[in-house]
Amino acid sequence: MLILLYNILQSLAIIILWPLLLVVIFRKKKYGSRMLSRFGLGLPSLAPVNKAKVKTYWLHALSVGEITSAAPLLAALRQHWPECRIVVTVTTTSGEKLARTLLVHSVDHILPAPLDFRPTVYHYMKIIQPDMYIHVETDFWPNLLTMMRAKSIPTILVNGRISSQSLKSYNKYRFFFSPIFNSFDHLCMQTEQDRTNMLAFGIARTKILTLGNLKFDTPAVKNQGNSEIQSLLPKEKKILTAGSTHPGEEKLIITVYSRLKHSHNDLFLVIVPRNPDRAAEIATLASDAGIKARFRSENTQDSISDLLIVDTIGELIDVYRASWAAFVGGSLVPTGGHNPIEPALFGIPVLFGPHMEDFSEIASALIKSGGGTSVHDIESLQSCIQKFLDEEPVRLQQGKSAREYVEKQQGVIDKHLNLIRSLL
Repeated sequence: MLILLYNILQSLAIIILWPLLLVVIFRKKKYGSRMLSRFGLGLPSLAPVNKAKVKTYWLHALSVGEITSAAPLLAALRQHWPECRIVVTVTTTSGEKLARTLLVHSVDHILPAPLDFRPTVYHYMKIIQPDMYIHVETDFWPNLLTMMRAKSIPTILVNGRISSQSLKSYNKYRFFFSPIFNSFDHLCMQTEQDRTNMLAFGIARTKILTLGNLKFDTPAVKNQGNSEIQSLLPKEKKILTAGSTHPGEEKLIITVYSRLKHSHNDLFLVIVPRNPDRAAEIATLASDAGIKARFRSENTQDSISDLLIVDTIGELIDVYRASWAAFVGGSLVPTGGHNPIEPALFGIPVLFGPHMEDFSEIASALIKSGGGTSVHDIESLQSCIQKFLDEEPVRLQQGKSAREYVEKQQGVIDKHLNLIRSLL
């Protein structure tokens, strides 16, 4: 009954708002260039396969963060079942662009995600013919999941997370979200707290598994080859990286950096904003503080700039690899924080603010292990970086502890592969 009401309201909205939707879609390049495909028009035909021998996995991801999270799992699927067909759908333009670079050796097809209209979803399913549907983290759509269930296609949520704040929001619209979560065969959550929150939402205990965060098994540490962006970083400098930053954070970070740089000329700052379109805004903040910035997209290395602003997508992990210490953004402002696992992978100290609600269990564990530090304001951030500058053994030990914490959590991919094997 709920899905019927959803489709009726959806149809009415399209009938009433279609002129406005057309204007928005075709005036904005990032929408117009993919919208026809998202309606299911012009999709490539996938060669038929022997379904008795070749399984087709359909993995759906919202954007850049979800693609990055899914990459280790997709690589493992390809390694363990090389004959399988893997189709990835991505909602955002930036996510699809990254997928076409990051997943080139892992997947067979990358498509724009379908809009959640029944005819469109039906067309996608007819083309892909999935044997399993794997959904990464978020971006839930009722028609897609309902149709999977109707056709008895196994569905799993991977890297699931639900913060206490999200739980409150879901509870307000329980009538909508409860059927969505219950439509999955299994919900693979990142942490025990995520599992507890899902239980509190009323999801059946047998559906919920705590398998960990896929990023714990990111193979990036083993791939030490120099990337293009690493060649742009000054080799003789101590690279301090502020990753996935949000408005309100860059000014604090730049202020701390400008203070420390007076006595530590070997310090170099890299800022990787969550939204690359804010690069010019950040450069203005730097100029106001007397800091000369350059952009990653300029693809140049000079000896006079003090700051590199990464205005590209998908290169944060390569910057972390070359870093001396890292600050994880979205945490000094109340946005829930971002994943601290990637910098910890490379054995560097991990700093973050008090707003790590979306990764509270991982952040707490990093602090307890001695690999992470929570900073609350400009003074505590400066004090912590100053200590690393003055006491190199302290920095090295914290980085070592961060890496050891990650290594103890590894094995997440094997748990997911075992689950997938059991469902087919």
